[in-house]
Amino acid sequence: MLRIRGTTYHFRRIVPPALRSALNQREIWVSLKTGYQNEARKRASALHARTTELFDKTSRALAEGQERPAIPHVRDALRDLHRLVEAPVGLEAVPLSVSGPRSRPQNMRKAVAVTIPKPKPQPLLLSEALTRFVLENPQSSADTRKATQRAVALFLQAFGDAPVSIIGGEKAGAFRDLLFSLPASLGKRKSSLTLTEEADRAREDGRPTLSGKSVKNHMMRLSALWNQLLQRELVQKNPWTGWSFEAGSKTIRRGWSNQELHTLMTGDWPRSSVSESTFRLVTMIGAYSGLRLGEICHLRTEDLHTIDGIPCFVIRPHTDSGWSPKTDAGTRIVPVHSRLIEAGLLTLKDTMDGSYLIPGLNTSKDGVRGTVFGRSFSTMKTRLGLPAEITFHSFRHSVSTQLRNASADILEIWIDRLLGHEATHKSQGTSTYLSGITTTNLKQTVEAISYPDELFRKGWS
Repeated sequence: MLRIRGTTYHFRRIVPPALRSALNQREIWVSLKTGYQNEARKRASALHARTTELFDKTSRALAEGQERPAIPHVRDALRDLHRLVEAPVGLEAVPLSVSGPRSRPQNMRKAVAVTIPKPKPQPLLLSEALTRFVLENPQSSADTRKATQRAVALFLQAFGDAPVSIIGGEKAGAFRDLLFSLPASLGKRKSSLTLTEEADRAREDGRPTLSGKSVKNHMMRLSALWNQLLQRELVQKNPWTGWSFEAGSKTIRRGWSNQELHTLMTGDWPRSSVSESTFRLVTMIGAYSGLRLGEICHLRTEDLHTIDGIPCFVIRPHTDSGWSPKTDAGTRIVPVHSRLIEAGLLTLKDTMDGSYLIPGLNTSKDGVRGTVFGRSFSTMKTRLGLPAEITFHSFRHSVSTQLRNASADILEIWIDRLLGHEATHKSQGTSTYLSGITTTNLKQTVEAISYPDELFRKGWS
């Protein structure tokens, strides 16, 4: 159980009644030496494990009929608790204090006197400041309430609740950096991902991130709240002012060059729960289809269909897992390239034990598949010295560039349909024609994708 005294969180655990006589304690207190809730929880978790171990050992000893004076580990544990009162602060060695009945040893009395502070006014938490000075302030407009609540909610989601008096420039800067890495679509659809996972996914998929204007708006809302806290002398300074909101030189994504692809495909795949054969399979599908990484990872065996005599990937929502394509236009059919067929892709449908077409990929608790693959791919790319402008998402750039420079017989509207893009020209005629694009035309478009033979000669076997 967490308790906050002053600006510092403490851990408190009640000693089970059956063990109090043996341990000579009613409860155990721990100063966690932090005012940040997330960090306090991590340290409290470590302490919970240590006290559980102590309780288990004591219970076993009592069950064996040992008397308290004959239980050396209890005496040693209590001495350790006393010595740890002034030990260096750390996750594995947090200063402990214990409190017990009046009959506890003299050395325990000293620990209690040192570590239990006199009652102090409870510090003002950020969540409480939001309620008190914004949400319950009759002078705040509806827009101010909504925008400030959103900014504070993002901070709490990232770092947890904490006293406003200890939130300084370090946390403000970390929050600013995190905001710049979050996807621009954040909050537009339901998601159970953490903000860090959202940022990782945006980076791996090459998604647009929050603009400098959006980041500035969030920071300004927090700055306005802090100005009120300053006037009331509840904080000493405003850490949300003076920041730059220029995103810097934005990395322009581009397609792969043949030399970069050669470097990628001949490099050593990092140690990972994802096998090298799966790496080669996913990479080759991306190169010869332009499918997004998430679309590839969520393909099921039932999504490999023959339509009008042509083998196709069917990209569609899977309601049982909650996954769906990025946009409405993402629901589509993509003919399988002949090079993938030659490499044996169609046989996967009959050889996979599970429901997914791609083997060996993890599925997160919210149903997102392939997170480890994305991280391992990024790690490999960095180790090989490949530039930041190319990511797995760059295969879509490569495919788009090749197709738009291919034969004039390939229409741009076919390319849009193949890649799952909204139509470039949104007219009634365009919308009608989109619904009538034949599988044969899409097959012709896919087959225009080409690479030097040696790049994928090894396939995924």
